[in-house]
Amino acid sequence: MRFVRWKNGDEVERYASADGARWTRLDGLPAGARLVDLAVPEGRARLVEPRLAEAPGAELDLTRAATVMDGGDIWGAGLNFLGHSQDLGADQPTSAPGSYLRPGSCLIDNAGTIELPRQSARVTAEAELGLVIGFPCKNVSRDGWRDVVAGVTAVLDLTAEDAIRENPRHIPWSKGFDTFCSIGPQLVTLDEFEDERLRSLTVSTVRNGEVVAAAPVSGMRYDLGRLVEHFTAGRTLAPGTVICTGTPGAAVINPGDRVEAVVDGVGRLGHPVT
Repeated sequence: MRFVRWKNGDEVERYASADGARWTRLDGLPAGARLVDLAVPEGRARLVEPRLAEAPGAELDLTRAATVMDGGDIWGAGLNFLGHSQDLGADQPTSAPGSYLRPGSCLIDNAGTIELPRQSARVTAEAELGLVIGFPCKNVSRDGWRDVVAGVTAVLDLTAEDAIRENPRHIPWSKGFDTFCSIGPQLVTLDEFEDERLRSLTVSTVRNGEVVAAAPVSGMRYDLGRLVEHFTAGRTLAPGTVICTGTPGAAVINPGDRVEAVVDGVGRLGHPVT
C-alpha cells in the first residue's frame, strides 16, 4: 500500500492507494493521525482499508506532494556505497556505518526549490533509499529489522561538501541548511517488497536528466538490517523516524540545475536549484 501527504493551503490531506495508480483521500481521520500511523498494519486495517473499499479513488499527480515526514528524526548512514566514498576520496567505515543526525527544519516538499547557501561553495545532492520506522523501538536485532519498519521512501540528501572536506566533524552542520533534504513523495509499505526485491532496487542520483550515479541496494556495505540494528542500538527511535541508507554517488549542483532522486518502484523526487 502507498501513502502521500498533500498540502491544500493550511490543510494537510492524506491519500492512500492499493496499486499506486488510484488514490483515495482519507477523510475523517482521528486528530493527530500521521502518515506512519496509517501505514502500520493496525492503522491500515482500521483506518485505511475500509475507506479504500468504499471509494475507488482517482489519479493523483505526485509531482508536488508534501514530504512524507510528519514526526520523528532524520538519521543518515554515511559512505555506505563504495562510489560515494570514492567521490570524497575517503575510506568506507569498517567497524560500523558512518552516521549523522539532521534537523527537520531542512525539509522541503517535492518540487520545492533548493536554495544554495552562501556559506558553501560546493554543494552536492545525493539520492538515497529511506526506511520509515513504524513503532517505538530500541536494540533491534539485525534479523528483526522488518518488524519495526513501516515502509520505504525516496530521499534527496544535500551536503555542503567543502565543509566536510575541510573537516569530517562538520557533517551535521553541512547537512542542516534550509531546503537540504527531501523525503517522499510517497511512503510504500514494506509488505510490497520481499528481501530479494528490496536488494534489487536501483537508487539513482540524476542531474539535468543525466544519471550521475546509480547502484542497487545490494551494493551497500551495511545492509538494511545492519543499519536498523546500528541506529536503534542503545536509543529509542520514534515512529516516523527516517533512516537514510546512503547514496551511490553525489552530483555537484549549481543555480539553474534540476536534481532528482529516483528509487525504482518507490518514487521520484525532483527539485530546481537556485
